Amino acid sequence: MDRIERGTGAFWWASTALFAGGFVTFAILYSTQPLMPVFSRQFEVTPAVASLSLSLATATLAVFMMVAATLSESRGRKIIMTLSLFCSAALALLISFSPDFSTLLGLRALQGVALAGLPSIAMAYVGEEFQPGSLGLAMGLYVSGTTVGGMVGRIATGVLSDVYSWRVALGTIGVLGLFCSLWFWIGLPASANFTPQPLANKRLVGPVIRHVKDPGLLCIFCIGFLLMGGFVALYNYVGYLLVAPPYLLSQAALGSIFVVYLAGTFSSAWMGKLTDGFGHPKILLTGIAIMFVGGFLTWSGSLYVIIIGIAVYTFGFFGSHSVASSWVGQRAIVDKAQASSLYLLFYYAGSSLFGVVGGLFWTPYGWYGVVSMIMALLLLSLLLTGILSAAPSQRSNTG
Repeated sequence: MDRIERGTGAFWWASTALFAGGFVTFAILYSTQPLMPVFSRQFEVTPAVASLSLSLATATLAVFMMVAATLSESRGRKIIMTLSLFCSAALALLISFSPDFSTLLGLRALQGVALAGLPSIAMAYVGEEFQPGSLGLAMGLYVSGTTVGGMVGRIATGVLSDVYSWRVALGTIGVLGLFCSLWFWIGLPASANFTPQPLANKRLVGPVIRHVKDPGLLCIFCIGFLLMGGFVALYNYVGYLLVAPPYLLSQAALGSIFVVYLAGTFSSAWMGKLTDGFGHPKILLTGIAIMFVGGFLTWSGSLYVIIIGIAVYTFGFFGSHSVASSWVGQRAIVDKAQASSLYLLFYYAGSSLFGVVGGLFWTPYGWYGVVSMIMALLLLSLLLTGILSAAPSQRSNTG
């Protein structure tokens, strides 16, 4: 069947629909992160409990990503992605009316299940429906949508909660989600190069077992787990640091700090390109070293130095994530889609676990405790990168 080609109307519709889908998925997912200090005040919960508003969503998303990908093999790509977007937007509206924090957490867990449908399928859709010469631009637009969405969602909720309330902020994200979902549904062409397959557990379980038995791939999965865990912990608890004396930032000012995500947009492309000349181990070690520098800078008492440290840490994180995720694709000989899904499973599991564990360090030790935990995770990542660089190439997936 004909594939979507760059320069055509179909390409514009499809790529902008994918941008909208990626944008709203990550705007919704991370919308509660800048609101955690607000939740602590309003619902009288500890920072660790408040962090569950993000951790529960990323945990259920991680678990259900592979389920959604498997369902799409038999039910179709577009239908699962569209349902994912509409359901997650509707849940965002419901969350804004939550009568208590327990209800909010339950709805966020359901929202994570709904959100799993797009990131687990979008790359497969692009690979099937676009001309090879158009894949790079199409995927780049989708990834840009996820980055911009994560940034805008955080900034918008921070500003709107400051001006109005957290309910208005999350409700606005839900309305935006419905509009983007409609755009996605209308603009994305139905699959033309997809052949439904019957559901079969062996098609999922076999590749998963082979991938986790490969020491090198398992190291990469664990690196993603550790790096994402530290990254989310930093952003979860820096808000508590900066809204307290001596900084006393407003929610709007706190949300605006997420503009430093733009540094990550640059570093992910730049450091990914550097791997072509210097190899994955050297660039990954460099990225982790940059994260160390950023983390140490946040120990400063100066607000400006802390913000610079967050920007440096973000630069290093997104570059490292780009290198690690591309290393998965290089090392997995076959069943690359399942390998990528496993990487994302570990990645979001790290977010869920250490997003909460960071709160256990915050309560007794404050910001120094949180950053010390993050530094420990970075040291483990360095160790795994060294082990990985010495691991033999994967053999078991060649047959």
